Amino acid sequence: MTDDLWSDQFDESPGYLDFARVGPPSRAVVETSAALLGTLARAGSSTVDELMAWENRAKAAVARLSGATADRVVLVPTTSHGLFQTAFAVPPCEVLVSAAEFPANTYPWARAERAGRLIVRRLPRGPVTPEAVAAAVTGDTGVVSVSAVDFRTGYRADLAALREVVGDRLLVVDGIQGFGVVDEPWAAADVLVCGGQKWLRAGWGTGFAVLSDRALARMDPLISGWTGARDPGVFDDEIHEQAPDAQSWSVSNLSPVTSGALATALELVEEIGPPVIARRVTDRVAELEELLRSAGAEIVSETGRRAGILAFRVPGRATAAVAAALTGAEVTATVRPDEVRLSPHASTGAGAVERVRAALAGLRPRLIVG
Repeated sequence: MTDDLWSDQFDESPGYLDFARVGPPSRAVVETSAALLGTLARAGSSTVDELMAWENRAKAAVARLSGATADRVVLVPTTSHGLFQTAFAVPPCEVLVSAAEFPANTYPWARAERAGRLIVRRLPRGPVTPEAVAAAVTGDTGVVSVSAVDFRTGYRADLAALREVVGDRLLVVDGIQGFGVVDEPWAAADVLVCGGQKWLRAGWGTGFAVLSDRALARMDPLISGWTGARDPGVFDDEIHEQAPDAQSWSVSNLSPVTSGALATALELVEEIGPPVIARRVTDRVAELEELLRSAGAEIVSETGRRAGILAFRVPGRATAAVAAALTGAEVTATVRPDEVRLSPHASTGAGAVERVRAALAGLRPRLIVG
């Protein structure tokens, strides 16, 4: 993998450090999306069938990157959509989930509990470690749901160890902050759900779920439509049986344009290689951390098992002032009331570090910027 591909494929601002919020898509994704819309605009007798083939191409790419087979993959428009399907498909049981999860991984369980389908029990605040889960599971626990990477702290869950602790229970993983940017044993998850608009850089409206054999055997996909049934093209005024594989989760046909965007983004991840991406992100995060510490900033995110998220605050300085300094230096970051979150990607260049340095220098005289 050469640096030429980065310059050829990505156009984000040199100071863009907000991939944990949204990842600007590659030129290839933009070109594919435009080309597919153009094809649709000139629609002929075979156009729709040709466009719909992108769904299978996207599934195949997901399967290769996750270690699954394509029949275990279904495309979903958002992480939330996939997690809602999960919550209403699991058998009645107790579900363990951290109260500190991103809301996409709490609301579905809360809504399913309100519907009387399950009981939610919250894990203690803090990282969802194998030890914390082992101490919390009971004989009634049927599901443990966790983020592969915590959106606040960047903590990277130990999926392999969690799989051992969870045992024969279902392990549900929200992969949006990690898939494609950290090298993980994704096959450890019974349900892996991931939106494509962040680190995968596929744009909004893209995503997928990967289901294990255990998940397919135990779950009943209530939120399933005509495209999730056997013989969906046979219109005989009957309700058909659900498909035997992950397609049973399908509600309706998704946009082939977003399928094409997702397939293109995933294939680019494959071409670069998740280990290469992970290494580049790790190096850039470490460089930013060193700069922040030298300037007297306090790192408030995970520093051990972490992915691409680096959160900090500056003692003695209001977060609004830090945010204004970053904006003045043309740095894009996520700003919360008590901290700032930086999240670089593999395409983030050294210029981003220099812009952060300039922003911190603007906070003088209280800060010494090395």
